Amino acid sequence: MKKSIIILAGVSMALAMVSCNNGQKKAAPAEIKWLSEETTEVEVNNEGAPSYIAVNKPEVDLASLPTDAEGYYILFDGSSLNGWRGYGRDTVTARWTIEDDCLKFTGSNTGEGQTGEGGDIIFAHKFKDFILELEWKISEGGNSGIFYLAQEIKTKAEDGQERYEPIYISSPEYQVLDNANHPDSFLGVDGNRKSASLYDMIPANPQNQKPFGEWNKCKIMVYQGTVVHYQNDENVLEYHLWTPQWTDMLQKSKFSQEKWPLAFELLNNCGGESHSGYFGFQDHGNDVWYRNIRVKVLDK
Repeated sequence: MKKSIIILAGVSMALAMVSCNNGQKKAAPAEIKWLSEETTEVEVNNEGAPSYIAVNKPEVDLASLPTDAEGYYILFDGSSLNGWRGYGRDTVTARWTIEDDCLKFTGSNTGEGQTGEGGDIIFAHKFKDFILELEWKISEGGNSGIFYLAQEIKTKAEDGQERYEPIYISSPEYQVLDNANHPDSFLGVDGNRKSASLYDMIPANPQNQKPFGEWNKCKIMVYQGTVVHYQNDENVLEYHLWTPQWTDMLQKSKFSQEKWPLAFELLNNCGGESHSGYFGFQDHGNDVWYRNIRVKVLDK
């Protein structure tokens, strides 16, 4: 493996803060601290695979986050977007706001054709072994997704122009969907694009989703390569990263080596060398709400 590392200038990471629209005064959020102020770019060239650039921006110091009585870090408290930023950006874009203590994406109705004021959002810290818990609510006919172990990846065209690749080519996706009304529910294989599924690979079973407009509970556990998805307090699927079985699943999906070589390269080594990555939420063009976002770190 050949790598080149570029250290960019220090970056100020004062991210957007958005107040709630209900007019109630809330306590000031905790002051976010950062582990560093440097952005590095690592050019990766593996034999037989497409080259890419891994971007590593400043990360939140978890010690500066509030915790609850169960030892979970609070990633979103309903009053501030501190620590969050757009994928491939330094700030939160305009379509991600706070509404009634929820993190809301206001849809553009463009599907995956993301607009300049939209795009996916991530929390600026890479997690390795963890339990992520949150609640989500989708609009009628809506689509979104929850990403984990995500990387920020750029590629360079022949003319030298660089661009960010979509977040989902490096990250497993916990599907967020209105199963009754979105066409993706009827695509894929055996329901593997319905809510709580590992998108395009493993269907959630049982499929116990609550309909659009109602809150659903999500829990994702990752521990030493074992991944479990929960929906509404039920274990709905389990799989194991970095195994021959994981590679086989990728080869049977839209991310196969033949269909999408870069996605296969990144997902087959999900989380990169450190086996860690970002949490993110998807802009798929539809209204979606997230709340009560917290994480327990399992690696020591």
